[in-house]
Amino acid sequence: MTTTGSVPGTEAEAPRSRLRFADSLALGASGLRTRPLRVVLSALGIAIGIGAMVAVVGVSASSQARLDDQLAALGTNLLEAKANTGLMGEEAQLPPNTVAKVGMLDAVESVSSTSVLPVDVLRSPLSDERATGGIGVHAADLDLLEVTATPLAAGRWLDRATDGFPTVVLGTEAARRLGIVSVGSQVWLGGRSFTVVGILAPSALVPDLDTSALIGERIAETAFDHDGSPTVVYQRVVESRIDEVRTLLPPTVNPESPSEVAVSRPSDALAAKTAADDAFSGLLVGLGSVALLVGGIGVANTMIISVLERRREIGLRRALGATRSHIRRQFLVEALLLSALGAAGGVALGSAATAILALANGWPVAIPPALLGIAAAAALAIGAAAGLYPAIRAARTPPVTALSG
Repeated sequence: MTTTGSVPGTEAEAPRSRLRFADSLALGASGLRTRPLRVVLSALGIAIGIGAMVAVVGVSASSQARLDDQLAALGTNLLEAKANTGLMGEEAQLPPNTVAKVGMLDAVESVSSTSVLPVDVLRSPLSDERATGGIGVHAADLDLLEVTATPLAAGRWLDRATDGFPTVVLGTEAARRLGIVSVGSQVWLGGRSFTVVGILAPSALVPDLDTSALIGERIAETAFDHDGSPTVVYQRVVESRIDEVRTLLPPTVNPESPSEVAVSRPSDALAAKTAADDAFSGLLVGLGSVALLVGGIGVANTMIISVLERRREIGLRRALGATRSHIRRQFLVEALLLSALGAAGGVALGSAATAILALANGWPVAIPPALLGIAAAAALAIGAAAGLYPAIRAARTPPVTALSG
């Protein structure tokens, strides 16, 4: 604190004190050091609120980054066409030549299909016929895995050598329910033994494959009288022409009743799931904001008690020349420093929680840099609002009353 005298040649005036910014910081820090436990508890409220907000948004951003990486690897240009319900509520059926028709569209890069078969698959002939485990049997095109970007976990996929023989590839969940852990095992499918030649890894874009038993179309025709009508047709489309193909598919597949053909985009389902996660994250951010508000109330309470406990200090400083603005600034800086401690702890806590959760789930750690700045600014704003009233109250305390108290 420094003083400036009167201007030479004029009547003597009372010295006017001036409080430098460095002095304000020193005074605010000294006030915090005198009550360390109370400071820690008050800063903890701010830290919990900031930490919750950073963790929730950071985990959501990491999940979104994982989805973006996944879609970049799988591709977002996959479309599904399947039979819709007829006008009278009857179950419609795609024509047998659907795959050929779809393949003629110039924007379609590749096409494949699966067909539901009215048979069950069991672990053995001795198994309960009702214990199907929700596993569907499908006849599949040979290029199904390539079109749907579904990887193999073990064994091999169907090819021209095995397409006409009793061989089956199981989805990852179908294999688990049947108790199949390796290729070469036998399952009871449609009243006869089939050899498991492959097990699929989880399919991100087509989760129905996870609970499917897939056999070749030729064996489906000879053993189960399959007429070649597909149930679901998958197609990879030029990315820039997806909307065009979605419009053309129904009349191309079924010119007489286009409404009986439903077209969907599997990647939209993943995006919808992420949107639902974001909505839940918004709720958690709201809860974090409530915690931050509670932390601000804790700061206000701490500062009010500090003003009451330091009345003599306030009176002494006023008697030595400190102005009301100096007192206000001292206590306001003290509240801001308290909030800054909570903000730093909250950012560290939230960032650590985000990193732990992201790495545990195999996601990339993505914490938006702007989030950290917003969190710190929010904490300082709460601290300033919480410390404003105590600072004004301290400044309005008369020196004589403060010293006598």
